[in-house]
Amino acid sequence: MKRRTFKPLLLATVAGLGLLAGSLSASAETLADALVSAYKVSHLLDQNRATLRAADEDVATAVAALRPVVSWVAQFQKDRCNYDEPTADRAGCGYEWSKLSTTLLLDISWTIYDFGRSGLAVDIQKETVLATRAALLSTEQDVLLSAVKAYADAKATAEQVAITENSVRVISEQLKAAQDRFDVGEVTKTDVSQAEASLAGARASLAAAQGEYKAAREAYKAVIGHYPERLAALPRAPKLPKSPDEATSTALRLHPVIKQSQHMVTAADLGVQLAKAGHMPTVTGVAELTDPEPRYAGRSASMTLKFNQTLYSGGAIASTNRKAVANRDKARAGLSQAGVEVAQAVANAFAGIDVYRAQINAYDQQIQAADLAYQGVREEATLGARTTLDVLNAEQDLLDAKASRITAEASLQVAYYQLLSAMGLLTVENLKLGIPTYDPAAYYNAVQNAPLSDQGKALDRVLRAIGKN
Repeated sequence: MKRRTFKPLLLATVAGLGLLAGSLSASAETLADALVSAYKVSHLLDQNRATLRAADEDVATAVAALRPVVSWVAQFQKDRCNYDEPTADRAGCGYEWSKLSTTLLLDISWTIYDFGRSGLAVDIQKETVLATRAALLSTEQDVLLSAVKAYADAKATAEQVAITENSVRVISEQLKAAQDRFDVGEVTKTDVSQAEASLAGARASLAAAQGEYKAAREAYKAVIGHYPERLAALPRAPKLPKSPDEATSTALRLHPVIKQSQHMVTAADLGVQLAKAGHMPTVTGVAELTDPEPRYAGRSASMTLKFNQTLYSGGAIASTNRKAVANRDKARAGLSQAGVEVAQAVANAFAGIDVYRAQINAYDQQIQAADLAYQGVREEATLGARTTLDVLNAEQDLLDAKASRITAEASLQVAYYQLLSAMGLLTVENLKLGIPTYDPAAYYNAVQNAPLSDQGKALDRVLRAIGKN
């Protein structure tokens, strides 16, 4: 079974990954760095890779069923002497029990023909392996998308802390100015109290922002494997399809959930054939070699050809057939539902991108207008035409607009990669992160022919290569 590779037409590269703003030093961690780290340290990927290797072994087990089974039996026996028999028949008894007799039996059993049942079992396990590989790709997408979310959240919450800290400093200065003006009789105690209330509110907002940043740091460490220190600016948008229809077409061809469901349908179809073959007979060959001790019993050898067919099973065979058909219908419905969900995810991602872009444009306009309003209100307040409360309100409007834009920018970045994930393109290979990736076919190629324990040197090399030995 060859490894299947996907070559998406829409995505040649994610151009923005790894690009740094000119003002940042080379030591800043980029989104690409975070994705690479998440891929390397993910325990979830390790878990699913082990699941895949277990599925590979199921193929080996099914292949082994096509081969002879050789077993041996050692039998030890002592018989009680029968003193009612003539003395001649009790020779060698000595005491009450006879001498110990041993028998070594070598048994070779081989299913010669079972009307394709063993072959169908192998094919079913092969399809299961392919489905499990697709599930591993889905997990890889989930891990990388979680890394994008963690990076964007850590970056956004850090910026929220920074602007909130700046707000606390500005309001502290305004409180000091209000206190000075109160001391000379230019404003009332009310203006001072309003500034004090705003400062308390800003400090509460800062505490909340710091708490969100701490939570984001922990989420970052859980996914990326370390705490964020200095994060580079979010990269440019990756290359995306021009329309939802184009994205949906790609998703229905390439998404690992679709691939997984297709292989499960094939396995279920084979399961129906296997259930039907259960009505057929089985031809088995058995060879036995017996070597008794003492030798006077004589060695013996036999060869037997057995034909076996179940004539009546109390309805078990018919039930197995019906169950196989039901599982096939379930798999087919699952494939149809997977197509619906993938198309919905693509549409939702496109809608999210449009919404966040519109929000960012609106917030830019709001920030520009709020900044002008704040500057004007502050100048008017120095002339006595505005109160301290007016200045604080204007400053809060500007702060809210900046905070909202930061959140929208982070959400837009995540939406880009949600679209790639919905299309089935959010993988290390498609993102061209430039690191060695796990080869799901390596272990399969080493075990697919069910090698014996003394033929496992190649398997040992594979295990060492993937770090599992």
